[in-house]
Amino acid sequence: MPVTLERVDQACWENDEQVRLDLIRIYEDAPKERVPAQAVLPFIEQHLKAKHFFACVHFNDRLLGAAAIQEGQDRAWWLSELCVRKTTRRRGVGSRLMALLGEQAKQEERKLRIDISSLPLADQVLLSKLGYRPGTRAERPTPDQPLTSNFVELDPQGKG
Repeated sequence: MPVTLERVDQACWENDEQVRLDLIRIYEDAPKERVPAQAVLPFIEQHLKAKHFFACVHFNDRLLGAAAIQEGQDRAWWLSELCVRKTTRRRGVGSRLMALLGEQAKQEERKLRIDISSLPLADQVLLSKLGYRPGTRAERPTPDQPLTSNFVELDPQGKG
């Protein structure tokens, strides 16, 4: 499935109705423990107003999957809430999203990080299958969250 990476920030959200519909649908399809349906719009708007963005996979004029991205003080990208539309799950969309994010991060000389303490088992398995392993400890982008061993750098094995 040929997909591309699309960055959805506040400007994109405000100016593209199809992007809004697709991003809402992606997170409405998420398991309820990840993003409850009634909290989808506030969740998206909270991220965008905080100047975060969503990295999305784009195919045939539609967004099929997304990950919320927050930039750390050291320019690292902290990933959270990786979701794929229910109709396209188990077709490699999440894997492709992670591969494209890895390529983009490498081009921009950034690190990818994630809080594994809140990562669902399915996401942990996906990252493991893709060759990602926990790396060094790192601080979350917000100063009010302490350093813990559950915050790791995603270090794709054999990917530079």
